[in-house]
Amino acid sequence: MPNDSQPLSPTQELTEAGREFYRRGWSRGASGNYSVLLARKPMRLCITAAGNEKGTLDETNFLELDDDAEILQGFGRPSDETLLHLSIYRLRPRARCILYSQTVAGVILSDKYFVDGSINLQGYEVLKGLPGVESHEHSERVPIVENSQDQLALSHVVSNVLIENPAINGIYIRRHGLFSWGETVEQARRNIEILEFLFEATARTS
Repeated sequence: MPNDSQPLSPTQELTEAGREFYRRGWSRGASGNYSVLLARKPMRLCITAAGNEKGTLDETNFLELDDDAEILQGFGRPSDETLLHLSIYRLRPRARCILYSQTVAGVILSDKYFVDGSINLQGYEVLKGLPGVESHEHSERVPIVENSQDQLALSHVVSNVLIENPAINGIYIRRHGLFSWGETVEQARRNIEILEFLFEATARTS
């Protein structure tokens, strides 16, 4: 166990997030991928290796990658969505962590509102927990992107969405899951908690 007086390492923070998401039913099987930005110039990130259940993560389940998604440290295969993480870090200069969640409510809404282009959330007090939001009347858009096994093409689509929507806090890959980011792991976790709560509330009432 880490000493309480010592800050957690990036892998410890991501391990805790993974176990909590698994406990809450936000990560099933080996789905999901989490990362922390270690350095920006040159870019270095710590990301979960593919194929590991998030409820049993430990420090051996992470890789350190460079800007070309090449492995610098660790063993295993990079997550399939590594290129999406790199796109987000490049276009969100303040982002230091990216997390992922997958719930029944979110998947249903991503399908239902795909033709509209986004899941729209408005009128809930909990929205004030998102960065920069000061009123429950705020309208939060979560753009929905069609899933693809071509990760390079998908990363380009995600990049375009980020450029066109500078104020968003997350992107939903249709029938896949939610990606959200923050300046810290704590902020990214809070974003996920808020958005998943609102997904469930919206799915139950729509």
